[in-house]
Amino acid sequence: MTLACLLVFMAQMATTVYLPSLPTVMRELAMSRRATELSISIFVIGAALPVLFWGAAADRFGRRAPLTLSLFLFIGCSGLLALCSNGTQLLALRALQGVGAGGAAIIARIIVRDNWSGDELARRLSVLSIAFITALGGGQFVGGLLSQYSHWQMGFVLMGTTGLAILALMATLPLEAGRARGPRPAMVATYFAILRRPGFFWPACVGGLGFATTVTLQEVSPFVMQQGFGLNVTAFGALGLVIGIAYFSGALTVNRTVARVGGKKLMQTGSGIVALATVAILILWWSGILAGLSGMALFIALYCLTIFGQAVLFPNSMAMAVSDAKEYGAYAMALCGFLQQCLAGVAAAGAVLLEHHGLWTLAIALLGLAGWLMVKLRM
Repeated sequence: MTLACLLVFMAQMATTVYLPSLPTVMRELAMSRRATELSISIFVIGAALPVLFWGAAADRFGRRAPLTLSLFLFIGCSGLLALCSNGTQLLALRALQGVGAGGAAIIARIIVRDNWSGDELARRLSVLSIAFITALGGGQFVGGLLSQYSHWQMGFVLMGTTGLAILALMATLPLEAGRARGPRPAMVATYFAILRRPGFFWPACVGGLGFATTVTLQEVSPFVMQQGFGLNVTAFGALGLVIGIAYFSGALTVNRTVARVGGKKLMQTGSGIVALATVAILILWWSGILAGLSGMALFIALYCLTIFGQAVLFPNSMAMAVSDAKEYGAYAMALCGFLQQCLAGVAAAGAVLLEHHGLWTLAIALLGLAGWLMVKLRM
């Protein structure tokens, strides 16, 4: 669990430690706002695209070899990003860093899946959410301090150092071996068989839509808060702590109640909260209420409510999906991660293409409503 938590922490912090610096990066590297925001979504897309191959590699070669490869890729890209001097380099390296981060994060979940299933798996995945929370809130806070008192590229130095520490820990632990010498299922046929299972497909999509909502909010929040509401970079970094508390509250709710309430009920509750909060943001933004100090406070409250709902929704959706296809082992967890990362990456990339006159509020509201309707109509 310690290894898995550190891997999830590293993968998520690679985005959040960099968030407060987006306006600075835009100025220093002479990039457009869209291109700068694309450095977030391209990381998510890079994490998503090879996940199916990471899953197949983990099944064939065991957990250790592909995890080592993903960590080396992540550490190398982090080191090069610390020396980055132009926008093209930034985007290319962020995509490759995402590939490494995606491999590390999905194998972390596979390691947890190796040991637990059902509602207990949801509880263990909520423990992984604690690591996600630490990176979500603490990463943004640390990123704000680095941007204010050092340089934004120091965040990537920190990420590379974290990857090295995880490599050292991994060397001391036993991990499940693969089946390189035994019969191996065909990768495409296996993934297609899993995808055809409604008990897998719908929960995975619901979790992905919730993840897409939060990634889109993360992507636009530096510009909304710093340029729209006039928040300075340190204060924006501190906002990450508030968001972290919201996610922690949701994860703790899952951890304490899933055995009694059940994962399906918690997923219904989480999707409803996300839909309610995002629709409220849409209505209040276009009605002009989200302006000034009171508007900023209301926006932060709704942002935190969205994060809370996603924290309740996400581990239960993933646990329900992979437990339905438990006989497929690493393949099921990899496909679940792939679907969720793809939905998040496409949504975040789409938000970049929107003109930033509030249309992002429509995007998150549609994502939130789609997840809630999917639960109500398909589950």
